[in-house]
Amino acid sequence: MEHLYLDAASTEPVSADVISAMMPFLTEAYANPMSVHSAGKTAARALEAARASMAADLGARPDDVIFTSGGTEADNLAIKGIAMARMRLLRETYGEQVCPRLIVSSIEHPAVLESARWMERWFGCEVVEIPVDSQAHIDTDALRAELAQGELTPSAGGATSGKPRNSTLLVSTMLANNEVGTVEPIDRIARIAHEYGVPLHVDAVQAAGQIPIRMREWDVDALSLSGHKFGTPKGLGALLLRSRVPVEPLMSGGGQERSLRSGTQNVAGAVALAVALRDANTRMRDVQRALVASRDRLIDAILRVEPRAQLTGDPQRRLPGHASFVFPGLSGEALLVDLDARGIACSSGSACAVGRHEAPGTLLAMGYDPVVAKSAIRMTFREPLAPEQINQIAAVVEDSCTSLRGASTVSDPAINIQAQQATA
Repeated sequence: MEHLYLDAASTEPVSADVISAMMPFLTEAYANPMSVHSAGKTAARALEAARASMAADLGARPDDVIFTSGGTEADNLAIKGIAMARMRLLRETYGEQVCPRLIVSSIEHPAVLESARWMERWFGCEVVEIPVDSQAHIDTDALRAELAQGELTPSAGGATSGKPRNSTLLVSTMLANNEVGTVEPIDRIARIAHEYGVPLHVDAVQAAGQIPIRMREWDVDALSLSGHKFGTPKGLGALLLRSRVPVEPLMSGGGQERSLRSGTQNVAGAVALAVALRDANTRMRDVQRALVASRDRLIDAILRVEPRAQLTGDPQRRLPGHASFVFPGLSGEALLVDLDARGIACSSGSACAVGRHEAPGTLLAMGYDPVVAKSAIRMTFREPLAPEQINQIAAVVEDSCTSLRGASTVSDPAINIQAQQATA
C-alpha cells in the first residue's frame, strides 16, 4: 500500500531546483551583501533580485519586501511594530486618556493572537476579536461596528498614515485559515478598515503559492509569509510592508531591511524564497483546476464511506488542496495515529498546536461543541490526487473509523442526549 503524505499545510519538501539555486550563495558567492567589495556587490544583487521576484509574484513592490526568519517573526513585527508606532502617534495626539485597541479575528494563528495579547499585557491595549460564522467567514458587519466604536474624529477619508483618527491601531486577519481552509474576502476587509483610517495586516502564510495574492490591488498594508509552506528550508519568511504605514523595529542593530529587521541578510535564503514562490505560483496555475477537482472528489469519498463525518469550512471558497472534517464520536488524536499506522500522514489542525490536546480554536469559534471539535482531521496536498489514491484514502478512513468506534471511549454529545431522553 502506498504511503501518502497529506500534511502539506504543515510543511513541504524542498525541491532540487531550490537547493541548486541556494548552493552558489552558500559555497561561492557567500559574501556579506552589505560589503562594498565586488563579492559583496554580487551578493547584494542576488538579494535585490530575489526581493524583486517575490514582489512581482505577490502584487507588491520590491521595497515592500522585508526578509525575516519565518511567518511567526513576520506576524510579530507587523502586530507589535505597527501597534507600537501608531500607539505613540495616538498618545502624542490625544494623550493618555484614549485606550488603544487591536482588532483581530477569532480564528487567527497564535503568532497573531499572542502578539496582540502581548500588546495587551505590556501596553494596556484592548484586544477585540471579531466573530466568524459556521464556515469561518469573518463577520464584516461586526468589524465595521467595532471600528465605528473607535472613531475619535469625524470621518475624513481613508488615509492610514499621519495623525490617527481612530483608537484602533491595526486590524489583522488571515487570508486563508490553516485549520479549515476558508478563504476570507480581504479586499472587502481592507476597504472597511481604511474607511476608518486603520491599516490592515494579512497573515498569508497558508495562502502563498496556493491562491493568487495581489497585495497592492487589494490595498493591504502588511502581509506575512512563511517559506517552508511553499517549499523552502524552514526558518525563512518575509513581511511585505508598505512605506505609508509607521512601524517600530523589534530588533536593534545595523539597520538592514529598511532598518526594520537588523542582522546580516541570508542571501541564499532570500534566493530560496524567490525560486520556491515562483515555482509554487507556476504549479498553481498549471494544476489548480485538477487540484480542486481531486479535493472535491476526496471530500465526497470520505463523506460517503463515513456518513457521520462533517466537512468543516466553506465547501467552495477554500484552499484548493485542503480537505478538513470532524468525526463526531471519535478522538481526532486517536484517528490521526491510526491513519498514520495505515499509511496516511495527515494532521488534526494547526501544526503549531500539536501536543496540546486542546479543541481547535477555529472550530470553537465556528460554534462546534468542544468534544466534536477534538475529532478534527485535516488533509492537505499540493498535487492532484489520482483516483486510486482517493479510493485508498477513503478505504483507510472507513476501516479506521470502524475500528475506533468499536473501541472508542469518546462519546458523541448528541448521542448521550438522545440516550438520556430515551431512558427518562
